[in-house]
Amino acid sequence: MVHPTKPNPLVILAPLLIFVIQPVSSQVWDGVVVTQADFQALQAFKAELVDTKGFLKSWNDSGYGACSGGWVGIKCAQGQVIVIQLPWKGLGGKITDKIGQLQGLRKLSLHDNIIGGSIPKTLGILPNLRGVQLFNNRFSGSIPSSLGSCLLLQTLDLGNNSLTGIIPDSLANATKLFRLNVSYNSLSGPLPVRLSPSLIYLDISNNAINGSLPTAPCPSQEPSGPAPPPEMPRKHHRKLSTKDIILIAAGALLIVLIILCLILLCCLIRKKAASKSKNGEAASRAAAAAARVVKGAPPVAGEVESGGEVGGKLVHFDGPLAFTADDLLCATAEIMGKSTYGTVYKATLEDGNQVAVKRLREKITKGQREFENEVNALGKIRHPNLLALRAYYLGPKGEKLLVFDYMSKGSLATFLHARGPDTPLDWPTRMKIAQGMARGLFYLHNHENIIHGNLTSSNVLLDENANARIADYGLSRLMTAAANTNVIATAGALGYRAPELSKLKKANTKTDVYSLGVIILEILTGKSPGEAMNGVDLPQWVASIVKEEWTNEVFDLELMKDASTIGDELLNTLKLALHCVDPSPSARPEVQQVLQQLEEIRSETAASSGPSGDDGAGVPSTSD
Repeated sequence: MVHPTKPNPLVILAPLLIFVIQPVSSQVWDGVVVTQADFQALQAFKAELVDTKGFLKSWNDSGYGACSGGWVGIKCAQGQVIVIQLPWKGLGGKITDKIGQLQGLRKLSLHDNIIGGSIPKTLGILPNLRGVQLFNNRFSGSIPSSLGSCLLLQTLDLGNNSLTGIIPDSLANATKLFRLNVSYNSLSGPLPVRLSPSLIYLDISNNAINGSLPTAPCPSQEPSGPAPPPEMPRKHHRKLSTKDIILIAAGALLIVLIILCLILLCCLIRKKAASKSKNGEAASRAAAAAARVVKGAPPVAGEVESGGEVGGKLVHFDGPLAFTADDLLCATAEIMGKSTYGTVYKATLEDGNQVAVKRLREKITKGQREFENEVNALGKIRHPNLLALRAYYLGPKGEKLLVFDYMSKGSLATFLHARGPDTPLDWPTRMKIAQGMARGLFYLHNHENIIHGNLTSSNVLLDENANARIADYGLSRLMTAAANTNVIATAGALGYRAPELSKLKKANTKTDVYSLGVIILEILTGKSPGEAMNGVDLPQWVASIVKEEWTNEVFDLELMKDASTIGDELLNTLKLALHCVDPSPSARPEVQQVLQQLEEIRSETAASSGPSGDDGAGVPSTSD
């Protein structure tokens, strides 16, 4: 322990002071003086870092003030360091192994720096560690298997580094882990099969991690031979004559010929009934059942096919791709992420085309008849800013798969927080994304009467032209009430849930507008809502900065480069976003008003940002 020196001229009181101070030093910490072990660890931590901007100058050599707010990024409890929070500080160097001495450490947040080296294995000996945020750095080497020993670990975010190796199986021991992000690294190998059952967010995109759809195996290609005809019963009463044998054989042959003729006739009738083309080309349901499909011929909307040799039922809505259930289940699959609803895969079909497949979790969906009614309604929704549902598959063992278009640029969350330094995100693109989200949400509210209920930046996908496509809309209609309650809780943990949902438990248009406002703040600031700033969420942090008249500190540094030309647009968009996240639902605008104001702020973007595609729906104006 390090004590401040206090010269005392009253020598007569010195023995008394020593008597009073000594027991306090060895037993009771007052929350101001840091322990000796933690002080040594922090000094070693500072020595290994490269602090070109001088943020760590407050970390003095005496330890004084470390636990009373005098040291930047340090928080303590009972003399022990519980938080190291130094994001966006331009720090380089590496993390010392002596960080393992900080036995009270709960959170380590060093994201958005240039720290390299390996992740210390000694993190695994920290019994109270709950959150590790090291994304957007230059860490290399493997993910320490010792992290599985952190039984209280809830968040592990290592995205956008240079990590190699595999995701260690030992992470399955961290049973409280609910958020795992290792995207944009060079990891390989399989995903551990026993990851935490509490995991609600998983991002392993842009690695070499492979998996397969966990459903029925691919059908065997070996044809089975016809069953042999049954033997005629032998008569034991008397010996058959030659004449009797000839008559019996002739009768049996006649019966076989009649059966073959009937089978042939049935096949001809079925082929004739299934013929749809004017040129006489025959196509039958039996062909789909045998997994033979004419490649390149898009399916008819609402077309139902059998599940091929694996069984089940595949229902197509529309779209440019033709595939059977066997094609889908035998596709090469890469796990893209997990959510409360289920697991998402990128499936590469045999012809090289790619689709996104969401396998819904078992026991959280409604009964089959109600499920089919709802999913058939969702399959008819088409809008340029909504991710189209192209097909669904119901397996023989209760499996439920939803098939969507694959978006090559991934989610808005990944685009904002895990893109490389060579991928700029300028203001026109950000505004185009914001307007696209508002258009999609406006269409859901006013044309389909659908409340999203789980709008996050991870559920906003981007096509090759950075047009926004809202995903996961309407999925609440497929789920049980208990499953939807869990989704609302998850949105709260990630920072997108409107405050009134802690009591209402049912989303509405105003809670969707709140989530939209949080995402717009995310676009403006470049900060993730899940990363609390000084203990407050993103809307509260922005409001406090604006109140102190430090508004320029809110915006992403990348946007401030063009502040002289877009300053008014940034401020007006910020005001609108804060209006959307007003704590009072009645004070929030409707999404139609949000869209109208976004178009007024940057009308040229609104005129040119509408995506084109095969969805067959124009971009609605705010007057609709």
